[in-house]
Amino acid sequence: MVKPDIPGHDDPGHGRRLALDVGTVRIGVAYSNREATLAMPLETIPRKTGLKDRDQEDIERILELLDEHEVVEVVVGLPRDLKGQGSSSVKHAKEIAFRIRRRSDVIVRMGDERLTTVAALGAVHAAGKTEKQTRAIIDQVAAVEILQSWLDARQRYLERAES
Repeated sequence: MVKPDIPGHDDPGHGRRLALDVGTVRIGVAYSNREATLAMPLETIPRKTGLKDRDQEDIERILELLDEHEVVEVVVGLPRDLKGQGSSSVKHAKEIAFRIRRRSDVIVRMGDERLTTVAALGAVHAAGKTEKQTRAIIDQVAAVEILQSWLDARQRYLERAES
């Protein structure tokens, strides 16, 4: 079983973070400010499944975003249930993380994704969006939830380390 990484441990320091909410159809992407304190939606990338060991447009786009935004750390959402058990989507998240690690020097972490989609749905419904309107952005909002949770935990870790 894959366990999530600990935010702040082996921290790369100052710089933007990127989070991915990996689904079977889409990948939601969020990024942080340079101070790594605030997560914002970036885009939704259509998933492409390729032949074994052959990256497709989804990986190419993620790598472009890493360069474009000078990212120092990627957080891939690790789908788990409330008991901390991995779901069937874990394979997809691990595969994306592996492919990014293989092609980039940016640090790739697995972040706990529990309840992020539920929180994302609540946020877009609270904003008055319909189910149809949310399809295009829900993965980005889930990625924001993953990243903000990571950034907040990272900040707490760093504050404890300083004291």
